[in-house]
Amino acid sequence: MSLPDANAILDLMEAFRRSKVMFAAVSFGVFDRLERGPADAASLLPEADPGAAERLLDACVSLGLLTRKERRYANTPQASAYLCRESEHTLAGYILYSDRVLFPLWSHLEDAVREGSNRWRQTFGFEGDLFSHFFKTPEAQRDFLLGVHGLGKLSSPAVAAAFDLSRFGRLADVGGATGHLAAAVRRRYPRIEAVVFDLPAVVSFARTLQPDRSIEFLSGDFFRDALPAADLYVLGRILHDWGEAEARTLLEKIHAALPAGGGLLLAEKLLAEDHTGPISAQMQSINMLVCTDGRERSLEEYRRLLEGVGFVDVRGKRTGAPLDAVFARKS
Repeated sequence: MSLPDANAILDLMEAFRRSKVMFAAVSFGVFDRLERGPADAASLLPEADPGAAERLLDACVSLGLLTRKERRYANTPQASAYLCRESEHTLAGYILYSDRVLFPLWSHLEDAVREGSNRWRQTFGFEGDLFSHFFKTPEAQRDFLLGVHGLGKLSSPAVAAAFDLSRFGRLADVGGATGHLAAAVRRRYPRIEAVVFDLPAVVSFARTLQPDRSIEFLSGDFFRDALPAADLYVLGRILHDWGEAEARTLLEKIHAALPAGGGLLLAEKLLAEDHTGPISAQMQSINMLVCTDGRERSLEEYRRLLEGVGFVDVRGKRTGAPLDAVFARKS
């Protein structure tokens, strides 16, 4: 009897190694330095052991992140677009956040599964409000918000196009960070006014990343403060951060603030109804386990949650982008 193919197992065994090579190269600033032109290992990483630096850079070549010619390295188009901090499409912020925050949290996954709770205290000895950890230093705040911005720009156009929003006049992007989703809606529907509502520490930095100057930014806490008036509310990657009780509280607040006929647009990863896929949604749900008190949900789970607070006409759409879309309205 022949053995089954082991390639999938072997691939999973070493998958974290590929991630960590990219994390390290971004952390060293390799791709940023190479935007100035090709360079050898000694010039790129003068702070590193020469032989070890070459190993790291050659691994980046094998991963398709760099090219090498006569021992001089250069960025691939993907590296220039997504791995350089100054690129308008950069994912470097989320990569640094993944390296410095998520990677350590995930090392305690077994304990998260045993106890059913996030690993912030175990990993960092952190006490207090969970999300304030993201803003404990200016660098941590910048990395996190740049990561949110880069990831959001990949999904927001598809989410904005998922449903017909033309009848709405004013959008409030609640917890909207840099306003990437509000901006995507406005590019598709220029008549819609938009306001982004987020914590003061977020708003002060987010304004610098948003080229659409017509978007208004307001500071506040969506659990404690009154929401901006709107006939369309948007929640992008917000509900997955919270358990059922907190999610219901926020949705009740939005439902009460909406006029009759008002709408709610969600941008989230949708699990299959039997929770057996897609892999990206499942991995994000595990990420929520180690990071927050939330999880990813299926469309039917969102329907029950939304209808439970009074929304009707709940619809979902898989966008093909990193985030899917759910729409509901107030009768």
